[in-house]
Amino acid sequence: MSFFKKLRERMFKASDRLDQGLEAIVEEGAAPEEPAPAPEPTRPGLIERLTRREAAAPPAPRRALDDGMIESLEELLIQSDMGVDTALRVVANIAEGRLGQKLSTDAIKRLLADEIARIMEPVAKPMPLYAKRPQVVLVVGVNGSGKTTTIGKLASQFKAAGKSVVIAAGDTFRAAAVEQLQVWGDRAGVPVMTAPEGSDPASLAFDAMTRAEAEGADLLMIDTAGRLQNRADLMEELAKIVRVIRKKDPDAPHNTLLVLDATTGQNALTQVEIFLKLADVTGLVMTKLDGTARGGVLVALADRFGLPIHAIGVGEQIDDLDAFDPQDFARALVGLDD
Repeated sequence: MSFFKKLRERMFKASDRLDQGLEAIVEEGAAPEEPAPAPEPTRPGLIERLTRREAAAPPAPRRALDDGMIESLEELLIQSDMGVDTALRVVANIAEGRLGQKLSTDAIKRLLADEIARIMEPVAKPMPLYAKRPQVVLVVGVNGSGKTTTIGKLASQFKAAGKSVVIAAGDTFRAAAVEQLQVWGDRAGVPVMTAPEGSDPASLAFDAMTRAEAEGADLLMIDTAGRLQNRADLMEELAKIVRVIRKKDPDAPHNTLLVLDATTGQNALTQVEIFLKLADVTGLVMTKLDGTARGGVLVALADRFGLPIHAIGVGEQIDDLDAFDPQDFARALVGLDD
């Protein structure tokens, strides 16, 4: 199954909300169709009867794009967690030059998909890989965002692409996170550096970097804690990790990935703001798009912050995380088929 088909099938909560909302908007103000002239009373042949049957099928409802429809579209996109500013801009761009035109639900979907893809095109960028060894990737995000699983999936994919990878289980205060990374490490054949529960994460990061250097590893991926209840402690912990690894490489970390949970909706915007202050975030990974009707938040993130979106996730399996494609995402979000 292609990733687009998987994305389309598993984002049904988001696409269904938009699909049903668009149909309701169009039907609410649809103009009645002019009745077709009655045919002459003759005995038609088979081809003519089939043609008439097709012609008799009810046409798709269409509604003139007016102020009322614009307002309804804005409300629908805001309810899909696209954010007020982004929703207003998307609808304004769709309406430009089209006021008064009669549009079907399908036509609106295609216009929406084109506009969403246009917004997201500039941020669709794979995580850059460098010749530097080891390339240090610091992974941040709140607990429960899918951070640990994402590290395992990325490590497995990098390993499958021929890269040597070391993982550091830096969330030393959560035994479950360490165990989960070890499972992924075993599955991918990637070593996982651990430390006793409650150990200093910065010390573990230093030891992992020493090992990665000694083994000539291409990538070192460092998991971190995600406890936002006390931001000062988390900020100091992240700052200490950076200070320590920069003793070995002044340019490290080379990437800082923020993992976000799509089911949190607009809270994802707040998390980006917080982690931009806590860490020098260089890119985003959005998980759990299969479990939410709030997929529009990714559009809001792209529009507001402009951070690269490296990958999106729609499940728990290794191939349920893939590079972000703006056209595929936009079509899946509005419910268009391939």
